[in-house]
Amino acid sequence: MSTTQSERLRELLEPLVSSQGLDLEEIAVDSVGRKRVLRVVVDSDEGADLDATADVSRALSAKLDETDAMGQGEYTLEVGTPGAERELREHRHYVRATGRLVKFQLGNGDELVARIMTVEDEGMDVEVPGVKGRRPTARRLAFEDVAKARVQVEFNRKDTKDMKEEEEA
Repeated sequence: MSTTQSERLRELLEPLVSSQGLDLEEIAVDSVGRKRVLRVVVDSDEGADLDATADVSRALSAKLDETDAMGQGEYTLEVGTPGAERELREHRHYVRATGRLVKFQLGNGDELVARIMTVEDEGMDVEVPGVKGRRPTARRLAFEDVAKARVQVEFNRKDTKDMKEEEEA
């Protein structure tokens, strides 16, 4: 059974990433000119801060140096976290996006932009923002009905803490 380089790298690196309290989200090997770039994306339920990312980067670099997993040629290791507009593919991604605005492409071809309120095993409760002064509406989405989902960046969203302070004032 043939395995790809990315699969072999995942088998080698995933236990090391897990031992650092993080999840290995993605591995990609890309060619950039004569060099190769190994991109590793890590995350956790609390988010991966700069220190945790640096620690795991050092650990991965040491492991790669002691093996021939990347072969003899030069390569650059880049370790980072998912971007602001990350795609949601696994259950844990949806859980981590609770409270965030997400653009859903549904299996029937419809698009929906809604805030994830709660996530359960079979699906999630979302809140669809109201339009033109109307109140938001609640909706239940089953995971099987979601073809694709991507977190949306919000520049003017009030933090939950700010909203509670306004209510108390």
